[in-house]
Amino acid sequence: MLTFGQSALVIRSENDMAEPIQQITTNNDGAHTREQVPYTLITRKEKCGEVVYEKRHYEKAHWACITVHEDTYEQSICYGFMKIMRYICQQNSAGSYLGMTIPIVTVIRTDEMRTTLSRAVTVAYYLPTPHQSDPPRPYDPEIVVEQWPAAIVYTRAFTGATNELTIIHEISSLAEALDCPAVCVSDSFIVAGYTNPAAANRQNEIWFLERP
Repeated sequence: MLTFGQSALVIRSENDMAEPIQQITTNNDGAHTREQVPYTLITRKEKCGEVVYEKRHYEKAHWACITVHEDTYEQSICYGFMKIMRYICQQNSAGSYLGMTIPIVTVIRTDEMRTTLSRAVTVAYYLPTPHQSDPPRPYDPEIVVEQWPAAIVYTRAFTGATNELTIIHEISSLAEALDCPAVCVSDSFIVAGYTNPAAANRQNEIWFLERP
């Protein structure tokens, strides 16, 4: 649980960043472009006109990552997102706004039964194309820039809040939808967020990584 001092710090941080977050996480009729993480669609499974899941290929790329260990998933993503936002806005070796990309992803882990989330959550931001070859260094020592390998991803869209209950449900739903879930990593998953974590109606995806 957050202490009073930690809570006050989080509130101040959210207030400080509220305007830039609003500006760069909304499109404003094209005024603020948001680069989407590029991928190649391999296949799509549909049922009754609805997309059940997609299979995609993502190329290797640089991501800025921070691993957080707060008491709840929602606390962790809020804290991690605020740190990443500061890196994006100016706290980087380029000294400038880097540009917003979507989705912001969180890497989560579960127990063997997929019923409980680990407290360790990694929030990650895809570096925009102009910065992929030479990623700006973060000033925050908690943030590291990593090169993630190319991957095959199975993804299923969902809307609404992301918390432990909804994530466990979405993991179960995608596992049931897959023809052969055993080809995927069994205890590590990704939640991809396409809207501000504070938004009332979030647009999300659950991702399963195919075993290398």
